[in-house]
Amino acid sequence: MSTADYKTMTTAEIREDFLKFFEGKGCKLYPSSSLIPEDPSLLLANAGMNQFKEYYQGTKTMKEIGATSCQKCLRTNDIDNIGDARHLSFFEMLGNFSFGGYTKADAIAWAWEFITSPEHLGLPKDRLYMTVFEDDDEAVELWHSHGVEYDHISRLGADDNFWAAGPTGPCGPCSEIYFDQGPEFEGEKPGDDGDRYLEFWNLVFTQYDRQEDGSMPDLPHRNIDTGMGLERMAAIMQHKGSNYEGDVMTSLIKLGESLSGKEYHGSSKEPQDKSLRILADHSRAVTFMIGDGILPSNEGRGYVLRRLLRRAVYHGRLLGIEGAFLTKYAHEVERIMGEHYSEIVTNKALIDGIITAEEERFGATLNAGEAMLGDELDKLAEGAVLPGEVAFKLHDTYGFPIDLTREIAESRGHKVDMEAFDREMDAQKERARATANRDAWGKANNVWAALSDRLSASEFAGYDSDVLDGCEVVALVRDGEEVKDAHEGEKVEVVLDRTTFYGEMGGQVGDTGRLTAEGVELRVEDTKHREGGFIAHECEVVKGTVAVGDRVEASVDHGRRELIRRNHTATHLLDAALKAVLGEHVSQAGSLVAPDRLRFDFTHFESVTADELSRIEGLVNAEIFAAKPIVTKVMGLEEAKASGAVALFGEKYGDVVRVVSVGTEDKPFSRELCGGTHARNTAELGFFKIVSESSVGSNSRRIEAVTSAGALEYVDELLAEMDEVASALKCRPADVLARVEQLKDERAEAEKKLKAALVGGSSNQVADALKGASDMGAYKLVVAHLKGISGKELRNVWDTLRDKIGADCACVLASEADGKVALLAAATDGAVSAGFSAGNVVKEISGLVGGRGGGRPTMAQAGGKDASGIDAALDAAKKLLGA
Repeated sequence: MSTADYKTMTTAEIREDFLKFFEGKGCKLYPSSSLIPEDPSLLLANAGMNQFKEYYQGTKTMKEIGATSCQKCLRTNDIDNIGDARHLSFFEMLGNFSFGGYTKADAIAWAWEFITSPEHLGLPKDRLYMTVFEDDDEAVELWHSHGVEYDHISRLGADDNFWAAGPTGPCGPCSEIYFDQGPEFEGEKPGDDGDRYLEFWNLVFTQYDRQEDGSMPDLPHRNIDTGMGLERMAAIMQHKGSNYEGDVMTSLIKLGESLSGKEYHGSSKEPQDKSLRILADHSRAVTFMIGDGILPSNEGRGYVLRRLLRRAVYHGRLLGIEGAFLTKYAHEVERIMGEHYSEIVTNKALIDGIITAEEERFGATLNAGEAMLGDELDKLAEGAVLPGEVAFKLHDTYGFPIDLTREIAESRGHKVDMEAFDREMDAQKERARATANRDAWGKANNVWAALSDRLSASEFAGYDSDVLDGCEVVALVRDGEEVKDAHEGEKVEVVLDRTTFYGEMGGQVGDTGRLTAEGVELRVEDTKHREGGFIAHECEVVKGTVAVGDRVEASVDHGRRELIRRNHTATHLLDAALKAVLGEHVSQAGSLVAPDRLRFDFTHFESVTADELSRIEGLVNAEIFAAKPIVTKVMGLEEAKASGAVALFGEKYGDVVRVVSVGTEDKPFSRELCGGTHARNTAELGFFKIVSESSVGSNSRRIEAVTSAGALEYVDELLAEMDEVASALKCRPADVLARVEQLKDERAEAEKKLKAALVGGSSNQVADALKGASDMGAYKLVVAHLKGISGKELRNVWDTLRDKIGADCACVLASEADGKVALLAAATDGAVSAGFSAGNVVKEISGLVGGRGGGRPTMAQAGGKDASGIDAALDAAKKLLGA
């Protein structure tokens, strides 16, 4: 079978052609969502339909007939298989979707047109095969109506051709499209384990709603969900047999060849080929994950990133690549794919910084892991097997690859108990699977979805005014249910057609205030954003009754709002200052904008120094003291990005956005996309003060700060505390530092005198010890229990004893201080010649105080934890020495 009987297309050409094709059919083009899914039940975006979940559930309605997208996806459930010809961690999924818009017949017709038309893929019809669900006669006939012969259509069971969201919920039959790669590949029919018939597109027809009793009534409308793996399609269109032979992966493999000096043969058996594939795959995944704001950590998606990154570094080592190298891969990924995914170009500095920091950190981890493994191997008898539990701990806790564990162990003559290791791995996967299998769909409908079917989203009219009259009550919600009215003393969520109240979003807390009408008053305790674009006022009815249809005056707590405005503007100034001082890799990773304070989390690889904090604070205050205007403009998203406006990771923006700038139009200090409320001029902030800087995880820092009234309150508290300290020290506040230094000197002198009193010649304890000295003939022996003396100070006691005795002598001393026991045995050379051995004495008695130790014949020490054994230890020493 010829491989040249159809045209060739690049990955970029296939992606563009697919999206334009379905746009031409009336589907709305959606950009890929972030790898960080909005759905909290998902760890990472793993399918094209993730961002359309709410449309499937019926909580949102799409105006267009359908949607199309190229979605970034990441799956690591089979990470150990990545590096073979098929499996990838990161991949692109082309898809077209319908939520009651177009039909199953349309989906099949369009799929056939796209894959066979010479204007598009133009694949040979005789090399295309379809599988359908065994009972789906409709799909069989639809394919046949387009010219697909019946012997090219296979019926498969539910395991292969029936999709379900979970045990209950949306489900339906699917139809997969296969390409015959030719007899040189193994395989006899579509759906088997061979590679001859390569599945590249799955059309899912979600039409049922499975109930707990197993029944499957029809959904209110039928859905279409398709997925075409772009890498697999690229391999087909480039006449290749593997996901790793398409143009994108080939480019990354060639980089690996250049860096390592190893040649790629495409073999599944050559270790170097597998390592080159893993590097190509993992480096792409790492680049996109960091580009979407995922940071390395020891849990969740951050752990997935760290594991992929470390696995790449390890395979680089196996290939002999010296030094840090992963940023070179990231740059190649940016070159190849940055035109379509601008976020990996925009966030280049962050990607480089995170990769570099993690490579350095993992280098240390590898060294530590090797040391721990060496200790474990030292414990084994010759030829013994290393326990699988040890290997798993190295893998799971320290990120030490099992392949490296086996290699090192075998070099020292030991096998690894892989059965035990695999059991631990399976148990871990089962725990992860149990978490992942929680109902990912939840309740399909709620009160806010129902409201969105008949009501428009709330209009926020609070940027320029805190009071708005004539607002209509369009809905009341209590305990998740719609109500017609609410009475005095009741709690209720009030939805208005328009409002001055800002609903909690983007880190800015919700407004408080009042809703009033004649004879009616509601206290707004908080304001939230709800599904469907509604702004919900969480209220208590203070007076009267409120009903749907009433008109009220919305009045925000002005003083609280003003403080929030100032702190929100301060976060923008802080973000710009951080970038200026620390570097462009800094990106906002979370924030809190409250009336009394602000909190700002950001990406950075090390603690911020005192000098850097001072410079950051200085830059922000310089902008405040310059009294610069804050200018807000509404513009198109692309125009905003072109103007240099900063967008937040994971934030979804509409086609029209608000851009908040601080400073002049041509050279603003800060410019961000933001829907929050802000000060009108930086001077309103008064001044800015950083309260604390701390770590909130690997590569992430937190600054807490205050402005305006909060800053004044903070400074007042510090000054009050300074006055109290000065009063206690009996000096002026300006003299506190000098007074503290004086007290430190006085304390040091007192401690010096105390030490001399405890261990010097004038010490009562030392004098008593001398009185109790035993005459051993050739030397004198002092055995004593001293109190309040550290182990280090026992040496000074020995020096004093030796000086006072003035002849050959030895001692066995015990002390207790701060809950710790110290033992010391020491002797002159003459005492040692007479048979005294300090090392032997300490070795014999240290166990009685819960410790161990040893040393030379002239000096030995030990530590212990059990002070109750001191007397027994000293008695044992006397008995040992015959005193």
